[in-house]
Amino acid sequence: MPLATTRRAGLVDQVIAQLRESVSSGEWPVGTRIPTEPALVAALGVGRNTVREAVRALAHGGILEVRQGDGTYVRATSEVSGALRRLCGSELREVLEVRRCLEVEGARLAAAARTDEDLAEMRALLARRDALDDHDEFVLADAELHFTVVRASHNAVLTELYRGLTEVVTASVATTSETRMSPRIQHRGLVDAIAAGDVERAAREAGGFLDELLGELPDRGSSVTPTSVAP
Repeated sequence: MPLATTRRAGLVDQVIAQLRESVSSGEWPVGTRIPTEPALVAALGVGRNTVREAVRALAHGGILEVRQGDGTYVRATSEVSGALRRLCGSELREVLEVRRCLEVEGARLAAAARTDEDLAEMRALLARRDALDDHDEFVLADAELHFTVVRASHNAVLTELYRGLTEVVTASVATTSETRMSPRIQHRGLVDAIAAGDVERAAREAGGFLDELLGELPDRGSSVTPTSVAP
């Protein structure tokens, strides 16, 4: 009996890993319905109970959401993202406050740790972002630039936390990017500060943009509906 249990647990773990990969790779984007249970059984070559246990585990982790009578939907790209989405809820101010903490420290570290390759990628993303007229495409390019800055910190824990927040961050960008200020100019200053290795200026540039956004919001009660993440 213990041996059979071990084998079953191992099989469930394998199915969990396969389903998680389908989500993280973008094959199943956030908000989409995953294949039905019979379809997964046929595709994976396992029993229904194994699929159910795997789906239940991912739902518990916040990656999937089971809607009775409707199917199972992708809710987040990782357990970290699912937890952050639950913690932040739909409160825009809370999303921006968390985003500010991560981005300010990410920019500070990036100014000290960035490589030439990091800087080249930032500049290419900034140029692409500035050339876009379509709002939705601009939002995705903007979110990708923000993530690239944080990744240039070369702090794996900070980067993973920020990656987990990307769905919520993208939603906050989508809601706030069309403001009276010029985010393109602000972001050019950020990239220039990182290029110069100016740690304090990079932190100020990253925080200043978000401080201005926070200043335009009411104290509490303004909400945002999360959207799909940028790559």
